Amino acid sequence: MSKKLYIETYGCQMNVVDSEIVVSILKDEGFDITQQISDADIILVNTCSIRENAEQKIRNRLKLFKSYKNKKKDLIIGVIGCMAERLKTNLFEEEKAVDLIIGPDAYRELPKVIKLAGNGQKSANVILSEEEMYADINPLRYDSNGVSAFISIMRGCNNMCAYCVVPYTRGTERSRNPHTIINEINNLKNSGYKEITLLGQNVNSYLYNIDNKKFTFPDLLSLVAESFPEIRIRYSTSHPKDLSVELLNTMARYPNICRHIHLPVQSGSSRILDMMKRGYTRDKYLKVIENIKSIIPDCAISTDIISGFCSETEFDHQQTLSLMEEVGFDFAFMFKYSERPDTFAASKYKDDIDDETKTRRLNEIINLQNKLSFNSKKQDIGKIYEVLIEGFSKKSKAEVFGRTSQNKVVVFPADNHKIGDMVKIQVTSCTSATLIGKKID
Repeated sequence: MSKKLYIETYGCQMNVVDSEIVVSILKDEGFDITQQISDADIILVNTCSIRENAEQKIRNRLKLFKSYKNKKKDLIIGVIGCMAERLKTNLFEEEKAVDLIIGPDAYRELPKVIKLAGNGQKSANVILSEEEMYADINPLRYDSNGVSAFISIMRGCNNMCAYCVVPYTRGTERSRNPHTIINEINNLKNSGYKEITLLGQNVNSYLYNIDNKKFTFPDLLSLVAESFPEIRIRYSTSHPKDLSVELLNTMARYPNICRHIHLPVQSGSSRILDMMKRGYTRDKYLKVIENIKSIIPDCAISTDIISGFCSETEFDHQQTLSLMEEVGFDFAFMFKYSERPDTFAASKYKDDIDDETKTRRLNEIINLQNKLSFNSKKQDIGKIYEVLIEGFSKKSKAEVFGRTSQNKVVVFPADNHKIGDMVKIQVTSCTSATLIGKKID
């Protein structure tokens, strides 16, 4: 009888891809995935360390898993990913139920480590690699809608932003051979996928040497767009200091490259951006926005914003609000600053903004973004978009939902449409979160 694997994934899209790699590795070792914790022989939690509350959520889940282990003594519990890398073997002391710890570059060691854990020997591998890409492993997309998929084109990060733990948990930046990327997309196309998202901590710095020639991200994007004209292409995430005019021209040249750029700003204050070690000023960020709107006028722009970073004044906060209004972001991910151990900010700056102020500023950011998102969607009323259907509406099976090229969600009558269909939809109304439309012939 095959053993049952239960896996939970937290954090970014990169972690989703990593979990798919892990499932593929363990599938080859005779494990079958289960959606029921009670059926599991091994529970793995793929973790995120980017914010303190993410780690706390995982610790709460580990308490639940421990209750299952109390009933099933041979149940193996493993922590993998960024939190495993950050805490290393200290996690064994802090969470007694944990049997194995595996960092993001050591997933190939899972079968060996699981075997050791099955013999009662706790084991860890958190060695970071400068080479591991998992390029030869075909990720098993066990929790997919069968329409859209993520593909990792690089691993690690060389940007040492003051607040960020990623370079310490995922290692140095390295890029994947473009031929392996093309092969993976071809496999997805043959399996019926209609959209792929190219992933990297900073896709703009993708670089691979082929015959002593530099193969850049615009080169890769062109290659993918030309090789698969029938597939919609997205990418994430861009860094403002590296987003080039060449990349924007590449996007404008190919209709199957989606008109959406996620461009984290983090703050609208040049002083705070300098403290964050982001590598650009407010004015330089706005220049990039100007280039986007000039070269790709129909491009949606989303962002990340942190409220309450070290020493942030009310003026700095107002600078963020004014930048949001000037850009008119279509949507945003917004957070309170959370000090992460071992980062530059934790060692050099004082986390001196009280939680009440952080919360108040964050709420002002959220309220403004809700208005901006609503305004953005109101401007779409009457327009016609091609929408890729991803599933049924949560409210009614009589409706389906999909996304425009600009990554905006549209809900419309299901009629005889099926998941994976590309449908021309006219927007008839909206909420701040969703477009509502009807099919046009």
